[in-house]
Amino acid sequence: MRGVRKQGNYTNPCLTMHQPWASLLVYGIKRVEGRSWPAPLRGRLWIHAASKIPEEATIKAMEEFYREIYAVNGITDLQFPQHYPVSRLLGCVEVVGCVRCEELASWEVVPEGVRLEAQTDFCWLCENPQKLLVPFEMRGYQGVYNLEKKVYEAAVRGLTPVKGPLPVKFPLPDAQDPFSLKPGSMSTNFPENKSTAVEKSSTLNAAIAGARAAATQFNKKNQDLLTNVMQDEKPYALRSGSKKKSSDGDAFNQGTSALAENGERNLIEHEESSSHDQPRGQLKQDPGAPSRIFAAAVKGLKPS
Repeated sequence: MRGVRKQGNYTNPCLTMHQPWASLLVYGIKRVEGRSWPAPLRGRLWIHAASKIPEEATIKAMEEFYREIYAVNGITDLQFPQHYPVSRLLGCVEVVGCVRCEELASWEVVPEGVRLEAQTDFCWLCENPQKLLVPFEMRGYQGVYNLEKKVYEAAVRGLTPVKGPLPVKFPLPDAQDPFSLKPGSMSTNFPENKSTAVEKSSTLNAAIAGARAAATQFNKKNQDLLTNVMQDEKPYALRSGSKKKSSDGDAFNQGTSALAENGERNLIEHEESSSHDQPRGQLKQDPGAPSRIFAAAVKGLKPS
């Protein structure tokens, strides 16, 4: 693992994410975590799955998105997780850099499929995924928070490396400075980088639209509900010394997992799910707005 340096009061930092994004990251399929705020750390970041059971339509949309972007690099045999457990600590990744969306999208040194993951304001660049052989049941909290010492000590012994379908090593401008790959650094350190876009087929455009639509389920209504819950419980991040507050944003315009961010960053898991490890075929679905939005988004696409 590259040298670890962190900004802020982080010792064993963890991020709670909704499924299926959480498992896709830990399995090495997802290589870029999208946020509306820059990564406050470098090095190991633990990944925890939130309590919301994902809809089957959401899982299908995100799996199709990754099938299409990996196909751009000739990879067609993706192995997706068999199930997407919730309320569990899943594993960890190594955050090696953070750049803006337009910087990653035009960075020709990385594979085209990685550049297509640039769907958000800030892109956290992740390497070296590791998963827990036995995911730990636990609650998640807002923003980036520290794992409890006893949880960390137990989890670190149960990690196993994961080889993703196309592992990527993001080059650092300065190997001695873990924070050298940061927003705005591309034009200075990679001046030869050309602003070129990956050519998109109609099926790829449909997959991108489906991924965006799948994430719109974490909208303002969910934010209001979670905010009400937070008023009754003091956020863990404040108890551990972090004073960072969540920010609202337009969920639909963020893209992929960052679209879910407004729900994640305000997350206080009020109820424990009784269906943590159900196979995908047994997941209960709510045939509500997310499915209708997904269908409308794909139907409204025009061929490229």
